[in-house]
Amino acid sequence: MRGDESFVLHFWDWIAFFAFFGILSGIGYWAGRKERAGATEYFLAGKRLPWYVVGGSFVASNISTEHFIGMIGVAVIYGICVAMSEWTNVLTFSLLIWFFIPFLLASKVFTTPEFLEKRFHPILRQIFAIVTMISNIVAFLAAVLYGGALAIQSLFQMELTRLTNLLPASVVPPGTDVVQLQIWISIVVLGIVAGVWAIYGGLSSVAWTDLFTVLVMVLGGMMVTWLGLHALAGDQGSLLDGMATLIERNQAMHGPWRAAVDATIDNLPGTDTYNRLSVIQPASHPTHPWPALIFSVFSVSIWYNVLNQFMIQRVLGARNSYHARMGIVFAGFLKVLLPAIVVLPGLIVFAMHPEILMNRPWSDVKPSADKGYVQLIQTLVPIGFRGLFLAALFGAIQSTVNSVLNSTATIFTLDIYQRWIHRRASDKHLVKVGILSSVVVLGIAIGLGGFIGRIGGNLFVYIQTLYAFFAPPFSALFLLGVLWKRINAPGAIATVILGFTFGIAVKVYVQFDTAIQKSIPMLPFHPVWLEPYANQAALNWVFCMLVCISVSCLTTPPRPEQVSDQLTFRWQKMNILDHLGNHWYSSVVTWWLLFVFSIASLLILFSGYILPMVAP
Repeated sequence: MRGDESFVLHFWDWIAFFAFFGILSGIGYWAGRKERAGATEYFLAGKRLPWYVVGGSFVASNISTEHFIGMIGVAVIYGICVAMSEWTNVLTFSLLIWFFIPFLLASKVFTTPEFLEKRFHPILRQIFAIVTMISNIVAFLAAVLYGGALAIQSLFQMELTRLTNLLPASVVPPGTDVVQLQIWISIVVLGIVAGVWAIYGGLSSVAWTDLFTVLVMVLGGMMVTWLGLHALAGDQGSLLDGMATLIERNQAMHGPWRAAVDATIDNLPGTDTYNRLSVIQPASHPTHPWPALIFSVFSVSIWYNVLNQFMIQRVLGARNSYHARMGIVFAGFLKVLLPAIVVLPGLIVFAMHPEILMNRPWSDVKPSADKGYVQLIQTLVPIGFRGLFLAALFGAIQSTVNSVLNSTATIFTLDIYQRWIHRRASDKHLVKVGILSSVVVLGIAIGLGGFIGRIGGNLFVYIQTLYAFFAPPFSALFLLGVLWKRINAPGAIATVILGFTFGIAVKVYVQFDTAIQKSIPMLPFHPVWLEPYANQAALNWVFCMLVCISVSCLTTPPRPEQVSDQLTFRWQKMNILDHLGNHWYSSVVTWWLLFVFSIASLLILFSGYILPMVAP
């Protein structure tokens, strides 16, 4: 694989990129021009978002460099099972559509911490607000900016080298790490350019630019996949021939592909099986163990898709319950499609270059796999289309940066500033605080972004590991809190404190036990299924559920106003069957059933049993 080529843009590439940026800027200005009148307009887009904007923004906020770089890198190593990160959302999305959306809209809250205060205690609101801000900056903003900068540095090394050569010696003294300097420059530029519309126009600008961005990302990503399949097919082959070649080589029955799989098995603890075309993997699988198929919806997905402010904020900004629900259905269909953009290229890279997994230390395999997609672009994308890909990559970065910035500013302004500093602040004053806090948060994220690379490892795994740590306590207390009126504030607070303590203890135990085992092999060793972060999250979630139930039952029941119909499920007043559409072809039920059927079909196809029977 060639890694020394520079990704050179020509005239038509620059035209394509600047056309994207021009249209994006126009949409951002148009959508946000009247959104500073008050907090509802700036933070919730005046609650006027239509379903296609809700759904497009929901997915665009989720897609970023950890998908285009990190997720594809993981797919190079492990295969199709990485698609489960997208497809298992079917369970959470279904819960959102049928239960959580009617419930959250009825509660009439701006932020998730506000809901937690009403249901439990003000201290829980502050804990969640602070944890959310930390996770937004560390797990989202800084990591996304670093991943984007790494991609730009890899793609445009020649142009960045020319730029750094123009800098004075006072800025670039002898002995400076030029590559690190280039990454810093890229982080700063990306952060400023990507965050501008979140600061300017609030959620309205973010959501409408996200819709345009997701269309460009899908177009650019599908173009790379299409070119990769044609490259596998050869000069005279068709797209189907390319797919057949991809399946055959990823089955890894012979040749260098078999050798690459064997080399990978040696680094998978506790298993001697490894099917690249199956979504069902052993319990000890590092990234997608089979227990995660059951528990991930409760341990991580509820936190990410329901409690996570930067995701749920566009749902709270929908016109009504129908547009909120139909938006999530639309997001679900995009999730069906996403693996063709952020997983299939990993299988293509493996089919072309199985040597990535061989003849090198395991610590070097993951970084090399991360670079596989970038090198695929360098090799396959012709002049004139590279600008479109660059626009897709930039769009992935800016959509996440915009969304996280807006939600972080919302949390700080409404849950910290207004709650503790200026209770009587006017709407216009709150908007000004939101703008200022966006600038500060962006500056902090830019500063941290340059240090992410020193952690090492795969970007996707880094982010998912942080999710698995932050999510279980809040997922457990929220689910129990809305389903059972007996859950109280002491139980919720104990769940957060003990849950984070337990999560840290498990990670320390596994790391310490692994180090001891290497020195004294005869000592008892922890079970290998405990090593994957997804299994640790599932175990922590079960622990948190037990803590929340036990402490709540041993302490005073909550006050009546803490368990009202707006704060806990009361099935008779949920109005689950209202606002589903006026006709069958516009019905939420019709499209939700098609979404579920699509995911079920894909899971059956890639279960590890069907595909080998139909493959050539």
